[in-house]
Amino acid sequence: MSPRAASAAPERPTESQEIAELASQLRLAIARLNRRIRQQAAATGEELTASSQATLATVERRGPITLGELAAVEQVQPPSMTRIVARLEEWGYVTRVVDPDDRRIARVAVTGAGGELLDRSRTRKEAFLAQRIAGLTAAERAALSRALPILEHLQEPEQ
Repeated sequence: MSPRAASAAPERPTESQEIAELASQLRLAIARLNRRIRQQAAATGEELTASSQATLATVERRGPITLGELAAVEQVQPPSMTRIVARLEEWGYVTRVVDPDDRRIARVAVTGAGGELLDRSRTRKEAFLAQRIAGLTAAERAALSRALPILEHLQEPEQ
């Protein structure tokens, strides 16, 4: 091997390698931040599991919804959704309402207690994030603000 070849600069990563590395770093950063947010919210002892919290939030957002629709939105098997909803119902966070047009269909709706739980949880999580964001520099906050539309775009389903 010639001295010139040994001292040559390392090859620049390909675009696909750069994308893969960025994807890995982004996944880890989001997972760790999400874990910290959940830990802060769970400090009061009333935080639900991630799937129960997501289910409750979906029921709140989508309005009265059937178990089948809910399972599809949350991308879980119907038996799993039945168990999650049964627990939420047992704790008083959701209720089943018979469809007025077809009495064979029951829809799940959030109760007042379920809505209050979601509000408290969101308030704690947002307070934690606000505290962390307040510790950033103005330039870091601006960069974070500019990144939000990109992060939201990444959430959209593929076309």
